[in-house]
Amino acid sequence: MPNDSTVLRPSSPRVAGYLSKGLARWNIIHCLLPEYSRQVRLKPGSRQPVDAILGWGLKPTSTQARRLAARRGVPYVAIEDGFLRSLGLGVNYSQPHSLVVDCSGIYYDATRPSDLERLLAEANFDADELARANLAMQRLRHLRLSKYNHAPDRPLPLADRPRVLIVDQTRDDASITYGMADASSFQHMLECAIADHPDAEILIKTHPDVIAGRKQGYLTQASKHPRCRLIGDDLNPWALFDAVGSVYVVTSQLGLEALMAEKPVHCFGMPFYAGWGLTRDALRCERRQRQRTLPELFAAAYLRYCRYANPYTGQASTLEATIDLIADQKRQRDRLAGRWLAVGFSSWKRAFITDFLGPASSVRFLQSDHPQPLELEGRDSLVVWGQKATDEIKALCRQHGLKLWRMEDGFVRSVGLGVDLTRPLSLAFDSRGLYYDANNPSDLEYLLAETDFEPALLARAGRLRQRLIELKLSKYNVRGKTRPVLPQDMGGSRPIVLVPGQVESDASIAHGSPEIKTNQALLEAVRQNRPDAFVVYKPHPDVVSGARIGLFDSTARKLYDLELVDYDIVDLIELADEIHTMCSLTGFEGLLRGVEVHTYGLPFYAGWGLTHDRLHASRRQRRLTLDALIAGALLMYPTYVDPATGELCNADTAVELMRQQRDQRSGLPLRVRLYRLYRNLFSRRR
Repeated sequence: MPNDSTVLRPSSPRVAGYLSKGLARWNIIHCLLPEYSRQVRLKPGSRQPVDAILGWGLKPTSTQARRLAARRGVPYVAIEDGFLRSLGLGVNYSQPHSLVVDCSGIYYDATRPSDLERLLAEANFDADELARANLAMQRLRHLRLSKYNHAPDRPLPLADRPRVLIVDQTRDDASITYGMADASSFQHMLECAIADHPDAEILIKTHPDVIAGRKQGYLTQASKHPRCRLIGDDLNPWALFDAVGSVYVVTSQLGLEALMAEKPVHCFGMPFYAGWGLTRDALRCERRQRQRTLPELFAAAYLRYCRYANPYTGQASTLEATIDLIADQKRQRDRLAGRWLAVGFSSWKRAFITDFLGPASSVRFLQSDHPQPLELEGRDSLVVWGQKATDEIKALCRQHGLKLWRMEDGFVRSVGLGVDLTRPLSLAFDSRGLYYDANNPSDLEYLLAETDFEPALLARAGRLRQRLIELKLSKYNVRGKTRPVLPQDMGGSRPIVLVPGQVESDASIAHGSPEIKTNQALLEAVRQNRPDAFVVYKPHPDVVSGARIGLFDSTARKLYDLELVDYDIVDLIELADEIHTMCSLTGFEGLLRGVEVHTYGLPFYAGWGLTHDRLHASRRQRRLTLDALIAGALLMYPTYVDPATGELCNADTAVELMRQQRDQRSGLPLRVRLYRLYRNLFSRRR
């Protein structure tokens, strides 16, 4: 995926040096500096030749880097966080999704030109780029995304008079000094806001660290004024914009986001977005003479100046994909926020469940399957694996007002089997039931039945489907033998029917296939329905590995023409004309690849008009497109986590991470081989 910035790769290798440990910490530095083939950290006294020195903007920590660049006679290249940075805060080591790279200055320094200021002064933007800018701003407004997205999005209490927002900043921030402002600028801003709006309540947004006493602001004493009120809580900026009619800033980026919220913005310093005719400015910058529209300003700042990358895959990205990723992270975090009690989970699952519940949650694990009433106190939600919600647990949740959740593996899970203790990249948390339980509603069924799938989401689902096909990815991605050659006696006239075997003790059959419950019964039904077909039977990998039940007697072998054990399921799907299944996920993977699917149970993908169904699902009356099914089942329903950082990610990212894992793996890991040996020996003794 191309980068948004217009940077040409060098014709000859160039090297950039840096001093800051922080630059080494972020995963995206390398892919966002294509001008330099390598970036190396320079230790004190190093004489290694470099073509440029990198540093963090004009922060005090960059002083040594700027001096080193001057001594060596090479350019100093300023790097800063981008305007759409991440879900969490950098001080909490949340990986950035965007950076700005400036070779002439830095955007918050109004004392001299920067690359961004030159763009705004000189660049032309065509209709397509402006349309792209407008659409991106619309999505940021709709999704309520900001530079940082850690703060809760809760509305302010209603007021009986107008409100005005003043944005305080932490004392001596570099953007204030270089933005041609000082302490008097904040006092002047306050006085003007009070005078301009004599009947309004003045809301002063100050940093939480100022309220806590860890940092100093400029307007803390303003709360003594009868019409001023300090807001020190972390709040989503869009919640503030919803409550006010005007916004006053010195140099804060909230002023730019307030412009996107269509609020009048008064500037008392010289941030990069001031001086172009969009804001009401107390200062002037003589270099900024041109009038700009908001889409032009946005296109310059977000599309050309910022550079985007996926911090989990380490690949360059675009603004649109970054919006998708952070919005998905935010949605997953907010959905699972709260205080959890996890009941009956094994130690290896405990190791990753906390990551999946996200940064806005806390979890307490209970080994026992019988929680005591005292253990439920102070908890909002209780989660169990699969169908382990006993009547006792259900009653306790009702009695104590806890929300009961079930958890299962996602549909694009891992490179390796869960039964081999391979950590998942996706899990499904369901507050209504479980996706494979056709007897009861589930969150997935509700999503598919009720969601108004927007065109952008459907287009994204279509791209994800193509990527899965291109990469030949499935749920477990266990490598098998090369694509099989089917017998020549088929003559090309017999349709190929793939029958995927299932684990017969699995809950998905108990709750999702009320009539046919064994692999042998399924094969008998298939042979009856397709007597002339060439039937290929693929046993479930968990059964083949010896971990689960699903084998049948020798008489069943007459029901199929060919058994293929160690082949990649995707290869077999691509060979098939039809897939016949009880409720296997192979049916869903077949739909993705355009194969005709017949269901004998009620899997989550049946009943929407995309499959030939033996049974009827009365709750599923809606007709879905394939992309709508994919959007609900892969983009919206599961929760995804990057295993390296433990941070929430999304489906598109998980697919790329699986590709990387699969490409790096050669054969079955020794850990898995030893575990299988131990497991099989142990099961025989039992």
